[in-house]
Amino acid sequence: MKNILRAVLSIGAVMLVVTAVAGAVNPDALVTVGSPVTPFSQNKQNEPALAVDANHPNVLVAGANENIDMEACNSGDDTTCPFTAGVGVSGVYFSLDSGTTWTQPTYSGWSARNCLGVVGPDPGCSPIADGDIGTLPWYFENGLVSDGDPAVAFGPRRVNGTFSWANGSRLYYANLTANFGATRSEQAFKGFEGIAVSRTDNVAAAAASVKSAWMPPVTISRQSSTTFSDKEQVWADNAATSPFFGTVYVCWASFRGQEISPNAVPAPLIVAVSHDGGDTWTQHQITAAANNGQRNPTDGCTVRTDSHGAAYVFGVGTVSAQGHQAFELMSKSTNGGANWSRPVAVAGPVTQPGVIDPNLGRPVIDGLAGARSDLAPAPSVDIANGAPTGGDATDRIVMTYVSGTLAAPHVYFTESTNHGASWSTPLPIESAGDRGYYTAPSISPNGTDVYVVYNAFTTPYQPTTATPRALVGVVKHADSSVSPGTPTGAFTELHRSPPGDPRGSSQNNLVGEFLGDYVYAVATRTYGAAVWNDTRNAADCPAIDAWRQALATGDTSVPRPAPQQQCPPTFGNSDIFGGSYADPTP
Repeated sequence: MKNILRAVLSIGAVMLVVTAVAGAVNPDALVTVGSPVTPFSQNKQNEPALAVDANHPNVLVAGANENIDMEACNSGDDTTCPFTAGVGVSGVYFSLDSGTTWTQPTYSGWSARNCLGVVGPDPGCSPIADGDIGTLPWYFENGLVSDGDPAVAFGPRRVNGTFSWANGSRLYYANLTANFGATRSEQAFKGFEGIAVSRTDNVAAAAASVKSAWMPPVTISRQSSTTFSDKEQVWADNAATSPFFGTVYVCWASFRGQEISPNAVPAPLIVAVSHDGGDTWTQHQITAAANNGQRNPTDGCTVRTDSHGAAYVFGVGTVSAQGHQAFELMSKSTNGGANWSRPVAVAGPVTQPGVIDPNLGRPVIDGLAGARSDLAPAPSVDIANGAPTGGDATDRIVMTYVSGTLAAPHVYFTESTNHGASWSTPLPIESAGDRGYYTAPSISPNGTDVYVVYNAFTTPYQPTTATPRALVGVVKHADSSVSPGTPTGAFTELHRSPPGDPRGSSQNNLVGEFLGDYVYAVATRTYGAAVWNDTRNAADCPAIDAWRQALATGDTSVPRPAPQQQCPPTFGNSDIFGGSYADPTP
């Protein structure tokens, strides 16, 4: 069936397929190629996002939390490694050969790369206003800071009021943003964190470090003085059969009353919609704001569209009909985002497999002072919408998430072949010995292939920081079907990364590891690609291990370490790796 479907593709599509296959040959590639291996925290990258241009499937873009422009620990107090005020962390990376090789551009902006410091006391960091940056441009110039949580998507370009792939492609990069100025008169918006979107219509120029290829960022969230917007995702309706072709959607959780009521912060799920290529946005609240003993707010959202223009937003949370248990929730719009259905439970119940860590006050899966796992149960979703034309769509929806116990955090897969009306029984798909951490699926536009990426720990929970831990990135594939009555087949492993010790990663405050909140995958008709968090090049630091252990036990006799003096040079060197994989069963 797959051969028959591909035989009827247009000549233009075949040309694109040939380009993609020719480049889909690298199963294990470093994505953050411009980032240094030392010092901390300039060597810290995590939380990757990935997008493919449906009309040019050899073009990939990745985003990540990127510390390349931060000050080094030796700047100022040698025992602290802070985020430098005003310095952005939204990194961007390009591949023009289907993920075989990657480019990390350099622009200009507010940079602390010069703040390396010396051993012992020094005056601290004085960033440069026109220095080199490896993050999104035009934030400093507009009174903003790019604050990470990357999300990327491609859609058609709009010319003279009309969206068409013939006009070219537009890349959207959504991320958190903060005010650069510290005083009220200098603030570009209200609140702690907002959501901003950057755009470019010239990926080749942006990849070649041309700053002017990017438009200034647009702040899209409506903010109060206590709003903390968080964990956004972006999607552009990229199937030409859709009546809302070109519409852009961004979802996020809007935490209200931030730092006022720590025990009950209401956080409705918000969706912003743009019908003009990201120039203007309309904001919609699609879930209740309650956060109390009966309901937890929906978080960890993702958004997609099918070939008919229906938009779907997913998140994890509770609904009143399900009591105190958390489920994967779905809300749907059939009119271009003007109205949204009430969230309904589609999979679950789901559980947070981590335990609350004494150092972080947040759940971890790998061990004491480990990497936070708050959003491990959050849903990641993709739809076979037939992009770019929409003509061969099956509209099969695939979802993965992590749920289970601390001993067995499973990577679950479920799917719907009737536009979300019903879902298959979730099945664990991780390989034996893998303890799931974060996961993401992707399905080819014609619905014939599913790829899943996940990070996993291959060691059990470690009750002390003295013993090694192992983190891997895994990519799997399964044949799917154009028939609604046929479920996706069994998953086989395409790639397993070399293991790394996550103890070599770190929060900037040093009290625990840090790997962010997600991984990502994309699929074309001929190959799949994925990105994951990787610590193979990070060195464990015994002095940090001992201090983290002492924090957990309340032992004040262990002094806070100076990482650049007491740790191996590559401590903290977390990377983003990725791979591209030709369809194993064409």
